Amino acid sequence: MQTNMRREIDEIPEAAARLLDRSGTALAAAGAAIRARDPAFLVTIARGSSDHAALFLKYAIELTAGRPVASLGPSLASIYGAELKLGGAAAIAISQSGKSPDIVAMAEAASRAGAVSIALTNTLPSPIADACSHPLDILAGPEIAVAATKSYVNSIVAGLAVLGEWTGDPGLKRAVADLPNRFAEAVKLDWQEFAAELDEAESLYVLGRGPALAIASEAALKFKETSGMHAEAYSAAEVLHGPVALVGARFPVLALAARDAAETSVAEIADGLSEKGAVVRVTSARAAKAKRLPFVETGHPITDALALILPFYGFVEAWSRSRGLNPDAPASLKKVTETR
Repeated sequence: MQTNMRREIDEIPEAAARLLDRSGTALAAAGAAIRARDPAFLVTIARGSSDHAALFLKYAIELTAGRPVASLGPSLASIYGAELKLGGAAAIAISQSGKSPDIVAMAEAASRAGAVSIALTNTLPSPIADACSHPLDILAGPEIAVAATKSYVNSIVAGLAVLGEWTGDPGLKRAVADLPNRFAEAVKLDWQEFAAELDEAESLYVLGRGPALAIASEAALKFKETSGMHAEAYSAAEVLHGPVALVGARFPVLALAARDAAETSVAEIADGLSEKGAVVRVTSARAAKAKRLPFVETGHPITDALALILPFYGFVEAWSRSRGLNPDAPASLKKVTETR
């Protein structure tokens, strides 16, 4: 029997196409608002998978627009009542449900402080939409499985579309427009060979750099959520500054490399960990010792990283079921978590 999670993974290409087809006017308006403000910096407001989407957009914005992006702790508003000076900024709040009280409170505070505020949400109307000057419906459609998949991807697609409109970057705009086609290829890729290599491991590392680090963070969370597997995400460079001490024989490592400036360094680090006896899988053809996982090339370094999450989602859903678990209903979790 097909799980809700698997069905929702398969819906990602269609969900991305729906967003781009139906929301062009709203995405362009949000991009124009940021362009008019010409912010010196941006801030993001999110938790969980949404915060990993925000991390992805941070790298995309810094690499494309050259503006620094900082993540705000939602408790600054909801618990501490801090008033931040954001008059020259733009703010991006991401919430699938649109109603987590601390996310809403921080978004309201950012708007009051003068930021151009954009909400990326799968629920309109919603409190997060009311809190922001530019609410955007990511149009992922109903998501029943507890573990977010298509809402995570569509949040990033929406953010990248706004970034393309803001900067006018023609390469990025073309790559975003082509994402539904590339997603349709990526969702069919098979990473199941990695499952056999996990054996009886109780922990693993997921590595990445740049936008792929955000994908690694999301992957590590999904291992925990769906499979009860302890996984930690690290920069492929940062892992050498201490965490590598835990890597020994048969320690599993998933190295996520995109076709970007960091690919060679990620592949080299993957090879180095392989030499230590670790079981390493990498999404690159540049590694000599680490085993390769299949990937889709999108023609753009930023969207290449995003396409990596689709075969991973398919892998982790199957891995969860192979362990006798239900990826639709992880233990002790619920679909909407409201924190203050």
